Amino acid sequence: MTGEQLIRVLVVEDDPVAADAHVMYVNRVAGFTAVGKAHTGGEARRLLDRTAVDLLLLDLHLPDGHGLQLARSLRAAGHQADVIAVTSARDLTVVREGVSLGVVQYVLKPFTFATLRDRLIRYAEFHAAAGEASGQDEVDRALATLRAPGPAALPKGLSAPTLERVTVALRDCAEGLTATGLAEVVGISRITARRYLEHLVDAGRAARSPQYGTVGRPELQYRWVTRQQP
Repeated sequence: MTGEQLIRVLVVEDDPVAADAHVMYVNRVAGFTAVGKAHTGGEARRLLDRTAVDLLLLDLHLPDGHGLQLARSLRAAGHQADVIAVTSARDLTVVREGVSLGVVQYVLKPFTFATLRDRLIRYAEFHAAAGEASGQDEVDRALATLRAPGPAALPKGLSAPTLERVTVALRDCAEGLTATGLAEVVGISRITARRYLEHLVDAGRAARSPQYGTVGRPELQYRWVTRQQP
């Protein structure tokens, strides 16, 4: 979006660690800028009263009410910002209600940077559409851009089924795993295990630290860090 106004995003997320990660994610996507973060619905309202916002990245589980209640109150107050809902809930009734309140996308927790980037890029394409459509096909294409995101691509050499096995193994081991330990659990090579673990670290879904008490050079220990919300 060189030479054009950036899409201004307000991150609304009650978990401070997740909020910081989402701000970082938004700022890594060309054409977007995070203009603030709020940890409650009330704080979001106050920020919106004094800050121009195009898009809310909205957690639906807030300490002072449901995210859709916030979206409803914002519409009643005349705020026109679009909403990308962030939630672990899979209730389609909530999804249908959200559509009427300006929710243009849902991102299910836990998600990676690549997943959010895909949603933001598609939103930017929709947001940039202007002028009069030439016909039904053009309208359909615009809506398809927004509503039908494809799966985020993994780095070359990584597969979704193996990534799922790696994440389950790491999540189930509270004390953490080394690449060697993960390789034994999942049944892959240590080098392959290290690639998957580094991908999860880059995506903000795992953390690494030295494993002390070993002879010679300590091996890195990895732990699952994404918070699962009810």
